Amino acid sequence: MAVFAVVAVIAAACGSDSESAPEGFRIGIVAPSASNDLAFTQSIVDAANALAGDPEILITDGTFVVEDAATAIRGYAADGVDLVIAHGSQYGGSVEQIAQDFPDTIFAWGTAADTFGLPNVYAYEAASDEGGYVMGVMAAALSETGNIGIVGPIEVGDAKLYVDGFKAGAESGGANVSVVYTGSFSDVALAKTSAEAFASQNVDVMSGTAQMVVGAVGVAVTEDILWFGTQSNQSELGDIVVASQVYKWEVVLEQILADINDGVKGGRVYEVNLENGGEVIEFNDDFDLPGDVKSLGEDAIDGIKDGSISTS
Repeated sequence: MAVFAVVAVIAAACGSDSESAPEGFRIGIVAPSASNDLAFTQSIVDAANALAGDPEILITDGTFVVEDAATAIRGYAADGVDLVIAHGSQYGGSVEQIAQDFPDTIFAWGTAADTFGLPNVYAYEAASDEGGYVMGVMAAALSETGNIGIVGPIEVGDAKLYVDGFKAGAESGGANVSVVYTGSFSDVALAKTSAEAFASQNVDVMSGTAQMVVGAVGVAVTEDILWFGTQSNQSELGDIVVASQVYKWEVVLEQILADINDGVKGGRVYEVNLENGGEVIEFNDDFDLPGDVKSLGEDAIDGIKDGSISTS
């Protein structure tokens, strides 16, 4: 039976004095999609590259096949990499097994809240429903038809949280929200087909999560449908992108480095959220967002932080 660690709360100020990686520290990242996917994989790559202390960053991306990821995870551990990050909830079984074979190697994986009771495993997750709710509120205010579509991948983890949060936020503003899960994190064609179906249903605002959303964004650009992104800043995909919820995983990685410097090698779970700065709403400078709509978003952020707004 998996044993859950106590979730640690990361102080918002922890990023003010960035924890430096020890000299010669190496970080190996295994992730499912391309390092420049403007989504899940890029979010962890950008975070690692933002760390102080100039650690060596090794990346194995495009490992959609779990067996390929397991080979890469084990390879990094065998090569003596100091911190092996398995960035994908589908990699949990592999981490649990491999970490036991390499007790002197430190592992981190997400998005999940399970360290398997192992002292050399960190876990991390995202309260993605928070940023999703904020953008859903703004989406409802911007929609002229009142119809909003969300393209989800698989109904798990931070993807489901984001979809649920966005839907709740949009419905709080009176919008009619339709959700489609494609059943895949990577199938761009399915995301495109889902978005085309929304376009035919008088949807004028869309969102979605996972690396496959580029297919949906392409439809949004063609059909002039507004888009809200998540995980990484997706503004470069077009001026129809209103804003993005961006994961700042460095908030977690800096805390892990602090733990390592203190002699702690795992057994803790961390979360990024709006309060600790691990999630940030970044607006697209090329989109002319009305001030009152932006204020609605900012008020929602404040309400989530102070507990007056529930995202469920």
